[in-house]
Amino acid sequence: MAWNKPGNSNNPPPTPPRPGNGGGAFDGLLAQLRGLFDGGNPIRWVLLGVGLWLAFSSFVLVSAQERGVVLRLGKYHRTMASGPNFKLPWPLEQVTKVNATRIETWDTTVPVLTSDENIVNVEINVQYRVGDPRLYLFGTRNADDVLQQAALSTVREQVGRASLDTVLGARAALRVSAREQLQRSLDAYRTGLTVTDLNLQNARPPDEVKPAFDDVNSAQQDKDRVISEARAYAAKVVPEARGQAASIRTVAEGYKTAKIARATGDAERFSLMVDEYKAAPEVTRKRLWLETVEEVLAGNRKVVGGDGRQLIYVPMDAAEKPASATPATAQPPAAPVVVPAETIPAASANTRSGREPRGN
Repeated sequence: MAWNKPGNSNNPPPTPPRPGNGGGAFDGLLAQLRGLFDGGNPIRWVLLGVGLWLAFSSFVLVSAQERGVVLRLGKYHRTMASGPNFKLPWPLEQVTKVNATRIETWDTTVPVLTSDENIVNVEINVQYRVGDPRLYLFGTRNADDVLQQAALSTVREQVGRASLDTVLGARAALRVSAREQLQRSLDAYRTGLTVTDLNLQNARPPDEVKPAFDDVNSAQQDKDRVISEARAYAAKVVPEARGQAASIRTVAEGYKTAKIARATGDAERFSLMVDEYKAAPEVTRKRLWLETVEEVLAGNRKVVGGDGRQLIYVPMDAAEKPASATPATAQPPAAPVVVPAETIPAASANTRSGREPRGN
């Protein structure tokens, strides 16, 4: 009798097994599952909800910028890398995602006392990121607050050891040392943060003392300028003085050499003259007299007497003076030298004729 005829129940007949499957336990399981989800059975919705919960609770997708910190029963277990990951369902394991590549920035202005007891306002700029997600979450209570306090303490310490001129004009070394010390402090506090850069962007005195500070800077600049000018003058004058000293030394050496050579020549000439005098005293004496008279008369006006009544005037000085000499610069003429004829030796005839007597 057909299943849909009067007197039969509304339940359809059981599905015959498909050919090729062979029936068996698998078909029975499928039939039971179909029975669970047929009709108004509430168990099927419970099982469906449990399945969906297990699927979504066991699958975690971590982005490329993030890292996943896994806690198993409240204790750190592992750190997930970026990409799809699986875990035990909650509450056995739970994941906290941390952005490990984003650069955070914190800046402020703080007054600092320098080593020479001057107050200066320093602008601080710190750039950092999460280096260790586990320490960032569980190493300390609040890593960001710890970084801010550590940065203030580090800058105060580094600037407090430096002078005002260093803080205002040479902050590069302070910046490097402050960044290294801040990183050491963060590692000691187990913050898990990595400092990428620390800048001391500006340093200026407080507004209350800015006029006095400007006056000090102006005086310092004037001092530096005067020192630079003095050094430039010294660099110019010292080489000139050394050159003059070397020139004077060279002239003195030449004068010394000339004097020694002249003295040596005079001594040798005198020795030779002594030998000649010993050989012919009269002739040598007369020659010395004539040479002396010639040397004396060479620079004076000369008047030569002939027979005692006639004088021969020879204006030698006027002929030797340059024609351009003015009366204001011309020297007065020297007194004439009168040589009586009778005082001239017999060899004077040779002198007047331009011939010098020579010894035998």
